[in-house]
Amino acid sequence: MKKLHISSGFIIVAFLWIALAVYCWVRPAGDISQSERRVLAQFPELTADSVLSGSFFDKFEDYSLDQFPLRDGFRMLKALSSKYVLFQLDNNDIYILDGYAAKHEYVLNENSVISAGEKLTGIYEKYIAGVGGEVYLTVIPDKGHYLAGKGGYMTLDFEKIVDIITEQMPFAQYIDIKDTLDYTDYYHTDSHWSQDKIIMTAEKLANAMGTGIRGEYTENDAGVDFLGVYSGQAALPMKSERIIYLTNDILDGCTVYNPETGKTTGLYDLEKAGGRDPYDVFLSGAAPILYIDNPKGDAEKKLIVFRDSFGSSMVPLLSEGYSQITVVDTRYISSDYLGDYVDFEGADVLFMYSSTILNESGSLR
Repeated sequence: MKKLHISSGFIIVAFLWIALAVYCWVRPAGDISQSERRVLAQFPELTADSVLSGSFFDKFEDYSLDQFPLRDGFRMLKALSSKYVLFQLDNNDIYILDGYAAKHEYVLNENSVISAGEKLTGIYEKYIAGVGGEVYLTVIPDKGHYLAGKGGYMTLDFEKIVDIITEQMPFAQYIDIKDTLDYTDYYHTDSHWSQDKIIMTAEKLANAMGTGIRGEYTENDAGVDFLGVYSGQAALPMKSERIIYLTNDILDGCTVYNPETGKTTGLYDLEKAGGRDPYDVFLSGAAPILYIDNPKGDAEKKLIVFRDSFGSSMVPLLSEGYSQITVVDTRYISSDYLGDYVDFEGADVLFMYSSTILNESGSLR
């Protein structure tokens, strides 16, 4: 009976593995992981060179892991086991405290921050010095700056990042916004801040730059249940939340022109709400260059914002104080070409980057 039991168990396990393998080969390969917000590895090209070099087998391993059947379910099972059985404090470097997820990121890359300062200084010297208006700089703290201490986690040395970048950019007036924020101002499951929670931050930026915003808005629901990037990376069940965007009579009249697509939209693109990343509702997501026109703004007030993705939800609020805002993301356009797209004459400039981007500044071009 014992041998029969072992044999039966072996047959069941073998059958399951064969069934999973057949399913993996028969079903079409997925293109993206919605939960992880990334492209999935595809079956590698099979050639004599790729086999002999070993690159085929390396890529095939990535393909097998990415295309494994029921992958998200197994990822969640592993994450639950790690948290509630092994009592690990994080999964895939994501930890959750008070219902908020954050990335356990604490290694300061000083060379990266210095490199970011050098790149931004190069833009200033080439385009702005002597022709523009006032120059401002602000650094956006990551959620962990506020949350990590509640669970005894380490976090990036935000003050050190600020010290380095301000030393690299003495020509810019630094605007300190960290005291206007807390971890509750960020989405529960995502790295970004929630627009309806950053009105005080927008007011501080606007006031420091010599303009004003009323700070009076109507809250609107984008109509989507939002699970951010940390939810997928943690692979743990988390409650979705709503994306709220702010409007008033001035913001409603603003237009956004994207020279890459040739399209003109409003500040918010609700068609993006049902896409891979609903945060793209704000300014239609990532773009190299955007031109925002405010017909009710002061004709003398023009602003150029160098930003990362945090700026997508902040710039609409700042647009109330200007007739024109040019939004630049040098992750998607080389700074060598800015002179072809951006008129710096007489415009104020705001460099607005998150501490995590400065700490990993290789994406800035």
